[in-house]
Amino acid sequence: MKTHIEIEVRPTEIDVMGHVNNAKYLEYMEWSREDWYNKVGLPFDVFIEMNVGTVSVNININYRKEAKLGQHLSISTEPLRKGKTSFVLKHEIYNQEGELVADAQVVSVTIDLGTRKSVPLPDALQMHFPECCQAT
Repeated sequence: MKTHIEIEVRPTEIDVMGHVNNAKYLEYMEWSREDWYNKVGLPFDVFIEMNVGTVSVNININYRKEAKLGQHLSISTEPLRKGKTSFVLKHEIYNQEGELVADAQVVSVTIDLGTRKSVPLPDALQMHFPECCQAT
């Protein structure tokens, strides 16, 4: 399932160059990721009930175009591939003109909340990834 959130760029997100600060894109993607988890039925409390957490271990982001104050942005999240204990979510950020502003792949690992060690992806998470695409 691919999900979308919409935001408007606020003054506190602009840096001295007059555009969105690079760190804010990561925050936008985090908001979108949380929305994806909620919409697929895996809010934070469900992970806690499974004694599982998700930890981002790698983020590869491409900054394609400036985003500026007041622009409306659409941030999407979709499952890309899964491994035994890891999975990849893809994010894309588009401006109101439909131009790609940034895209990223975020690699996360599922961990046992008690031991803080990686564990296999729960079935409830695995089911949202294409079967054809395994993580390397």
